[in-house]
Amino acid sequence: MKLSQKLGKNFVITTELGPVKGVLADESLEKARDYLPLDGINIHDCPMGNLRINSISMASLIQNSLDVETVPHFTCRDRSLLGTQADLLGAHTLGIRNILVTTGDPPKHGPYPSKAVYDYNTVDLIRLIKKMNNGLDYDEKEFGGSTDFNIACTAMPTSRKPEHEMEKMEKKISAGADFFQTQVVYDSEKAVTFLKAARKLDKPILIGVMPLKSVKMARFMDKNVEGIDVPEDVISRMENQGATGIEITCDFIKDIIEYADGIHIMAMGDVKGTNHIIEFTRSLIAQ
Repeated sequence: MKLSQKLGKNFVITTELGPVKGVLADESLEKARDYLPLDGINIHDCPMGNLRINSISMASLIQNSLDVETVPHFTCRDRSLLGTQADLLGAHTLGIRNILVTTGDPPKHGPYPSKAVYDYNTVDLIRLIKKMNNGLDYDEKEFGGSTDFNIACTAMPTSRKPEHEMEKMEKKISAGADFFQTQVVYDSEKAVTFLKAARKLDKPILIGVMPLKSVKMARFMDKNVEGIDVPEDVISRMENQGATGIEITCDFIKDIIEYADGIHIMAMGDVKGTNHIIEFTRSLIAQ
């Protein structure tokens, strides 16, 4: 069953491929082979302005080598309007059927004197992909055939302005978004509140989870990463009770599983930890 067919019907589990070193794709493929069965693997598009292999090319390689669907990220940052449409046609031809639309981290975060393109924003890009799914280009002219993309978007459950976040999600849905993969969440109460409020949107939502590596990481993310709140009781469990990030993640999933349509695991290349989470989540689903 395709990812698009599972969404909203089955509890979905996706993860992310860790950074690929230059052209050493085989190393990443071997690592990805060790994942337990998943519904999809996301591929980043030069995160933080750092050089990475093209997300669409890597996604195609994974699908052909591992027989698992991929969700390549596709930013507004690097492509002109013409280049965007050409890349989307290429992605479809290579068998890619899921695309995650994102703005993209500004080039200033990376090492190169690159300039961002930003011919369009995320909502514009969603509309464009939807047009291409109907066989039309930006100018609404037929280009020959049609694409067939399932469009993923991001969401921030811990937004300081929850009503504004819902409005942003509604705009993305109106433009053609099919499902959401959220920012990392550690506060289960906030996650459940968000998911209950988002029911009216009637679109599948995969909650983002990232196992904390240390108390230092927890405090850093809480203070410095926009949209991420790490509750003090979570930090206390790690600091005073010796709880691991994997254990905390599993407890979080147990709290939110009946409200979410799936989870998106961001374990920074930790295959063993990811597999533990997959196994635990599958056991909850089977109950």
